[in-house]
Amino acid sequence: MGLRIEDVLRRPIITEKNTMTMTRGQYTFEVHPEANKIQIRAAVEELFKVNVIAVNTLIRKPKIKSRGIRRGRGRVEGTSGGFKKAYVSLAPGQTLDPFQL
Repeated sequence: MGLRIEDVLRRPIITEKNTMTMTRGQYTFEVHPEANKIQIRAAVEELFKVNVIAVNTLIRKPKIKSRGIRRGRGRVEGTSGGFKKAYVSLAPGQTLDPFQL
């Protein structure tokens, strides 16, 4: 089953570090876990009408979190959510508005 273009990109990731890389034409998105680089490139080019030079992906594993319960009743453990992230580099001189999604 193939992914539709609307399903590939989930949301832009806006952090202080990613805001700095936007000035160099590199944007960061959370993507569908089964999306590959070809699908991510096609989705960005179709939705934002830009030329993509490179796509780098990584999977952020879930991290274990724990907290104490009051009055010595033990600890509760859980996990934060993991997700797939894509760094998209655009051709020189091109920009996009990540909030357009």
